[in-house]
Amino acid sequence: MSKKVLITGITGMVGSHLADYLFANSDWEIHGMTRWRSPLDNLEQLTPSINAGARVFLHYADLRDDHAVREVVRTVRPDFVFHLAAQSFPRSSFDSPLDTYDTNVQGTTRVLAALREFAPEAAIHVCASSEVFGRVAQEHLPIGEDAPFHPASPYAISKVGTDLVGRFYAEAYNMLVMTTRMFTHTGPRRGDVFAESSFAKQIAMIEAGLMPAVLQVGNLKSLRTIADVRDAVRAYYLLLTHNPIAGAYYNIGGTHSCQVGEILQTLLALSPYGEKIKIKQDAARMRPIDADLQVPDTSKFSAHTGWTTEIPYQQTMADLLNYWRARVEAGAVVINR
Repeated sequence: MSKKVLITGITGMVGSHLADYLFANSDWEIHGMTRWRSPLDNLEQLTPSINAGARVFLHYADLRDDHAVREVVRTVRPDFVFHLAAQSFPRSSFDSPLDTYDTNVQGTTRVLAALREFAPEAAIHVCASSEVFGRVAQEHLPIGEDAPFHPASPYAISKVGTDLVGRFYAEAYNMLVMTTRMFTHTGPRRGDVFAESSFAKQIAMIEAGLMPAVLQVGNLKSLRTIADVRDAVRAYYLLLTHNPIAGAYYNIGGTHSCQVGEILQTLLALSPYGEKIKIKQDAARMRPIDADLQVPDTSKFSAHTGWTTEIPYQQTMADLLNYWRARVEAGAVVINR
């Protein structure tokens, strides 16, 4: 009998790429938890299997609904769990902090409590975030696992809670829970609320003549380390299958560090319109506080699993821009960012 995996947030960028990876590289039965109103566009490549009820199954629940979460876990009783679902946009968390805390901290608690009851032997990945480190002093670069937390947004605070809840369940209840702090990861299907994806979307729309050649930006000086989402999901698979350690926590990230402004220039250089596009800072895109030095030390995870990045930064950016070009050509974009 094949193993069963539960992916919360399967319709998101990471969840959908993870489902793709597992579909191609395992014989696992794939169960995804999603909200009823979440678009299924990112799962188009798996639609035939979903409709046939062959290997991919969707279950509807919201992390804020304890009964629904328990029913999904009780029904699936998974062997592996990737808990990816979250309110994941830092800027929005300033406007909706309580919703962010409920979804991310209490939502994680609901998932783990249900797993403790119905699937206590499961191998579980709890996805925190590099944002837990927030505003990092120069002396802590590159950022190791035990660097102090200094969250710079309600989202980051919620991910500190997520991180600690995951480790608590491992220690208190002897569950096989592991936590990751993934640094910036992007690529096709990245939401347009994130800087580099917003840039790519705007460029694609300018190329198509759908908006003026003026690109709106936020803070271009923040330092980020970029990884490809397809490398990220491969790391997550190794996390649960390569000698998993209960209570372990890892920093995971890419190797290309640059300011957000460099990412913008990389994308502009990929466009025939790049030199014609004007840049305009939009105050609404600025955070009250920014996590501005995000450079990870990933040696602990690499030493444990042998994982290294495979997809170069330039390919990630090209694939992201081509994703938005295809969306624009298909008429599947909304003119908002």
